[in-house]
Amino acid sequence: MVSNAFFLGKGGVGKTTVSAAFALSLARKGKKVLIASLDPAHNLGDVLDAKLSDKPRRVEEGLDALEVDLGSWVDRYLKESKEELKSTYSYNLALNLDSFFDIMKYSPGTEEYAVLWAIEHIRCELAAGYDIVVFDTPPTALSLRFLAMPAISTRWVAELTKLRERILARRQTITRINPSSPVASSCTDKDSDAVYGKLGSIKGRLAGLQSLFSQESYVAVVVNQDILSISEARRIADELDRIDIPLRAICVNKRGLSDAPWTLDPRLKSSKSFEFDFLRGGLSSRDDLTALDNSGLVADFMAEASKGTA
Repeated sequence: MVSNAFFLGKGGVGKTTVSAAFALSLARKGKKVLIASLDPAHNLGDVLDAKLSDKPRRVEEGLDALEVDLGSWVDRYLKESKEELKSTYSYNLALNLDSFFDIMKYSPGTEEYAVLWAIEHIRCELAAGYDIVVFDTPPTALSLRFLAMPAISTRWVAELTKLRERILARRQTITRINPSSPVASSCTDKDSDAVYGKLGSIKGRLAGLQSLFSQESYVAVVVNQDILSISEARRIADELDRIDIPLRAICVNKRGLSDAPWTLDPRLKSSKSFEFDFLRGGLSSRDDLTALDNSGLVADFMAEASKGTA
């Protein structure tokens, strides 16, 4: 059942404006909505005219909002990883874990996993209190990386699981041949092996996130009438197809900003498209968001959401 919406796109195309207008419209139609900004450079609070934090705040009846503190989620991810390593390996006291994790904080992938666990927290701890959760995402590079993480990491975990199974099988063989071997005091079966259990736990979490992205979410890309944002939209569409996440809609924002003849790239026409006029007066209040007529987009989302309840 579709109960989430993700708005992707190049920086500056208006993802926050479109996603906020979408969330506001749903709330004013009687839905209970949470909108969450995943962008480290937050401006959701500015658009909604509300001071936001990493806890849901009531913006108006039916609409709550939050801005994910990505730095705190990086710290939380590293802290949990350190504690799990300590509990799994008794010999880790000989390692300089603090130095290792200081370096890991800036390692590739750390920020993406932090975003994933923040999304998982919203899904598991907050989403039950709402009908719909809307995500305003970071610029394309980070968004594509965290969306791809469950699919990519699941393959990695599968290979590690096979390796662990071979290790446990060899331990069993050694124990049968020599019951007094030091290996006999180690875990030799899957049910009692902490590492194997942890891999299974990670696999389950990744499967839940992949289901969220591919089956439970309405993914839209926001573009403007320019070559750069369209090129990036094509790249997003190709990547989403590669990781089996359906692209539901193209949102053409700031339509009419240019008078030059323009048509949507044919390679993006397999997804439904919705146009939003350029607000020449800008945004000065939350109510200005209603000037973006998103009735078509909202109706399409609601149609997708209703499929799971039919």
